[in-house]
Amino acid sequence: MSALGVVILAAGHGTRMNSNKNKVLHEIGGRPMVAHIFESALTASDYPPLVVVDPEDEEIRNLLGDKARFAVQQRQMGTGHATMMAKPELQGKCDQVLVIYADMPLLRPETMIQLAKEQEDSGAAIVMLTVIGDVSSSFGRVLRDANEEVAEIVEVAEAKQRPDGNELLQIRELNAGVYCFASDWLWQNLDRLPLRQARTDEEYYLTDMVGIAAGDGKTVKGIVVQDTDECLGAGTRQELAVVEKALRARVNKQWMASGVTMIDPDTIYIETTVSIGRDSVIWPNTHILGASIVGDGCIIGPNTVIRDAHIGEGCRIPQSTIERVSVEDGTVVEPYSHLQR
Repeated sequence: MSALGVVILAAGHGTRMNSNKNKVLHEIGGRPMVAHIFESALTASDYPPLVVVDPEDEEIRNLLGDKARFAVQQRQMGTGHATMMAKPELQGKCDQVLVIYADMPLLRPETMIQLAKEQEDSGAAIVMLTVIGDVSSSFGRVLRDANEEVAEIVEVAEAKQRPDGNELLQIRELNAGVYCFASDWLWQNLDRLPLRQARTDEEYYLTDMVGIAAGDGKTVKGIVVQDTDECLGAGTRQELAVVEKALRARVNKQWMASGVTMIDPDTIYIETTVSIGRDSVIWPNTHILGASIVGDGCIIGPNTVIRDAHIGEGCRIPQSTIERVSVEDGTVVEPYSHLQR
């Protein structure tokens, strides 16, 4: 089995978020986005994930602590340049390098492992994740050759300049921005990336590694993701809301599969740090937050907020707020109660 190292790109300023903090520190499901993707990377990788950060960003360092390793991107010069910052830490230490974005909190560890396995089994220079999307998407289009290997990624702006631009823009297979590289090939060829003019500065694009590999006759494979939500990123407040909704649906689906009844899942908000017992029933407009634990056979809601509380088995809590307290087994809480410590 090849050893896998994961690089998480977290140095972007995220100006479209219009925020005073790094975009990846904005929360979904009660936790910063970067915490979600880091936890998945930690599960998938054989080394502590390497997080590429801005030199002035101490919050990400403090959040992830000694579970992570860090590399600093002194100047924002694109995804290719950010990946270059990982070379001193990872070269010679792992056989595969997976590069992911910190603002993709729904990417599963199973998907990361799938990419790594395909890279190991095929010996491809690159195995990349793709997603079937809408033709209106701003994601780069994935072009395949006669053997169904990836031949090129064409960005939307570039496609518009080509004679066959309209045809290219009709391609629905899109680049998700997740790559697993054969590490020796990556480090030997990363400095071949061309310097491109971006909107405000010159940048190195990691996507150009696909063209370099294909041009050298190396194999580039694309794996189509089954759950398109995994490829959602959050660069704006609107996108953050979309990711939040997708995560909430995923969490609720997991709890229902584990034996929890939800009367109207679309109105129920459960953070990822919560535990709920079997045969509990959650009514609409209920929020269960923080480190809350709900025992078996409870009826919670409607219109109830539980935050950092321990609810025993067989409790009934309608239209109430319960914060930082323990509720004994079999307790029936009067409607409109507010219990807190």
